[in-house]
Amino acid sequence: MQQADVLAKKEFTEGNVNKVTYLKTDAIAQDTYYFKPGQVLDYHRHPNGDQIFFVQEGEGACFVDDGKEESIALKPGVVFLAPKGVWHKVVAKTSLIVSQATCQPAGMEKR
Repeated sequence: MQQADVLAKKEFTEGNVNKVTYLKTDAIAQDTYYFKPGQVLDYHRHPNGDQIFFVQEGEGACFVDDGKEESIALKPGVVFLAPKGVWHKVVAKTSLIVSQATCQPAGMEKR
């Protein structure tokens, strides 16, 4: 069995959001994003798979754009879905830790 503790070592970095892959198989990947206040994971989409996010710590917003932009307030305990092929981005208001699970290979396109 594989396991990870995403809160044990908080891996924030200057500049870009830090993405750490803790678990990965041929079928699924789990990554955790460590945001400093004001950092942004800019609009992107995954053409081959859904992505589920789990907010561990902090506050921010997720924006989803499937022809009409909508936002979701992020706080600990919130779980949200970025459906296959839908543009999404995450903006940190405070330090923010968000984990995600995505089928593999999901592909990735930047806007």
